[in-house]
Amino acid sequence: MNDLSAGILQGATLVLILVLLYRPLGDAMALVYTSPRHLRIERGLYRLFGVDPESEQTWRAYARGLLLFSVGGMLAVYLLQRMQSLLPYSLGLPPVPPGLAFNTAASFVANTNWQSYSPEQTVGFVVQTSGLAVQNFLSAAVGIAVAIALVRGFARRGSGTIGNFWVDTTRGAIRLMLPIAVLGAVALIAGGVVQNLTGVADVHTLAGGTQHIPGGPTASQEVIKLLGTNGGGFFNANSAHPFENPTPWTNLFEILLILAIPFALPRTFGRIIGDDRQGYAIVSVMGVLFLASTTLLSVLESAGGGAAPQLAGAAMEGKEQRFGILGSTLFGSASTLTSTGAVDSMHDSYTPLGGMMPLLNMMLGEIAPGGVGSGLYGMLVLAVIAVFVGGLLVGRTPEYLGKRIGQREMTLASLYILVVPMLVLGGAALSFAIPGIRADVEKTSILNPGAHGLSEVLYAFTSAANNNGSAFAGLNANTPWLNTSLGVVMLLGRFLPIVLVLALAGALAQQRSVPATTGTLPTHRPLFIGLLLAVAIVITALTYFPVLTLGPLAEGLV
Repeated sequence: MNDLSAGILQGATLVLILVLLYRPLGDAMALVYTSPRHLRIERGLYRLFGVDPESEQTWRAYARGLLLFSVGGMLAVYLLQRMQSLLPYSLGLPPVPPGLAFNTAASFVANTNWQSYSPEQTVGFVVQTSGLAVQNFLSAAVGIAVAIALVRGFARRGSGTIGNFWVDTTRGAIRLMLPIAVLGAVALIAGGVVQNLTGVADVHTLAGGTQHIPGGPTASQEVIKLLGTNGGGFFNANSAHPFENPTPWTNLFEILLILAIPFALPRTFGRIIGDDRQGYAIVSVMGVLFLASTTLLSVLESAGGGAAPQLAGAAMEGKEQRFGILGSTLFGSASTLTSTGAVDSMHDSYTPLGGMMPLLNMMLGEIAPGGVGSGLYGMLVLAVIAVFVGGLLVGRTPEYLGKRIGQREMTLASLYILVVPMLVLGGAALSFAIPGIRADVEKTSILNPGAHGLSEVLYAFTSAANNNGSAFAGLNANTPWLNTSLGVVMLLGRFLPIVLVLALAGALAQQRSVPATTGTLPTHRPLFIGLLLAVAIVITALTYFPVLTLGPLAEGLV
């Protein structure tokens, strides 16, 4: 079977499985967050932390709990790295340097998993499992909790509360993430993914040399890094490493893990608000954007633009032979259209225009389908803007799901879509505008100067601000400036939008239901789906067009 046939078969299989999972997984998640019953282990945790699970929170209390929880998680990950030499299974590795430890702690708490280091050479097993893997569960649960809080804002009428952060996060981690992660880890182990505590084994090669082969509890971290759209690899090569992703079928399974929850969450949204049609409308927009982006990336990479790929017969640089071009582009699209950031090929080695597509996917806001939770609440914010635009076109007061979209709601939605572009463009601009920093970036970080070097820096800040974590790996980001600036951008890019979303949820929950009239825009029909598609592309992606002309477009069109 040639690469084209294999790629089409993989894509069709993936779409079929996602369609089959949409209703049962979405309904199961709706039950997780609406069930009045608390599990015994959950009640024990609530007593341990002094939480009243029956107490509802205002959006401000919800946000305070979320920020406090995240600060605690960040301190824990930072301290584990700094104390590494004192921990068991440290593999003889020294403490992680302060700047890198801050960047890594910020990265994993922000659901970014940006890694400015080689994991197998920098962190031991305890840091990997007790620090990084735990945050993979918790940061993902936080993202879904925020999405559910916003959904409650649409569903509730005249309410001053949007749920309980501690209950939502606990349920997301224990009822949703943990069971799927256990089953997924078993499947990956069966597929050949490594799971042991052997450390580094010395192997004598046929040529008479010695090779150092690292091991570790890989499968257990691999599954949650994908399921929670986190992305941090156990090895530096991430999912291109055969110990993390050995075969074509594990590659397809890992892509499924990335997409399953984000694509099913619109069903959860529809069930909680009592209108399944609204969920179908949202997932339709996500699906169209996903298919369009994946197809375009596959075409650009298969065409192999450039002299070297044409002479070689295919653009296979940086790609694994066992996955081929289409297996690599499918994974790359899934990774960057969500906030995952895992890679089974090196995006820095893509053709110039092909490499622009993962960058554009992140600039789109990672809403097709986006990260766990963040994709849904990002798309719902855009839906609010689309309804407002539709209302202006017909001269009516905009309404969405029975809620008026007024000045307060639009202010919060507008601030939401401005935060990330300001962080991306501001961070990239400062890297070149400040003379001392520019000299360091050009001398130490950029290995490929010119338009591609700009693309590498732009990709880094886009990945950080959108909490993706993938990189143009030709950039050395383990420097004082990039460790600090990217860490700050990751935290601001994660938590400023979350606070704005929670404020929007609180504003919506306080409203009474507005009856539909002849002027109400139906938000489950093709007209609204098309309007939402246009808003998603025009308001987000086109913001970055000027800087793209200086980087990947300039490189690709020369």
